[in-house]
Amino acid sequence: MNTRKMIFMTMFVAIAVAGSAFVSFPAGIAKAYPIQHAVNVIVAIVMGPIPAVIVAFMTGLVRVLTGTGSLLAFPGGMIGALLAGVLYKAYKKNWSAGIGEIIGTGLIAPLFAVPYAKILMGTTVTAFFFFPPFLVSTISGTIIGLLLAPRLLKLKMFQNLR
Repeated sequence: MNTRKMIFMTMFVAIAVAGSAFVSFPAGIAKAYPIQHAVNVIVAIVMGPIPAVIVAFMTGLVRVLTGTGSLLAFPGGMIGALLAGVLYKAYKKNWSAGIGEIIGTGLIAPLFAVPYAKILMGTTVTAFFFFPPFLVSTISGTIIGLLLAPRLLKLKMFQNLR
């Protein structure tokens, strides 16, 4: 991985962390942080699945270490980022990254969140507890990401990052 890609990945982590600190809204009993999901979609499209997962992991790590996020940021962000990148790589359509983010974070991640929350957070809940906030957060963020990605790809600095 070259220095330019690492710089852009770091920039996206900073955007996701800062965005999560300033942009949130209630989603049932939890809060939705759509900027993380927008970043997942953008990085999946611009850089691919592995950088998208790394950015999601680093964002979750910084948020947990700074007290602005919970441990649920890991399965929620990383699964969506991976599926967004894989589907974009397969279909080469921006919407496919959006579908991957929504399926990964909104539908698959809640299933992983249940044992994860029990083991690491000491809570006992069902997947249905996580579906509404995960879906609201990821759908809103995916829309933002799909609106921004085509505009960013027109900029010369975002080209050739794959």
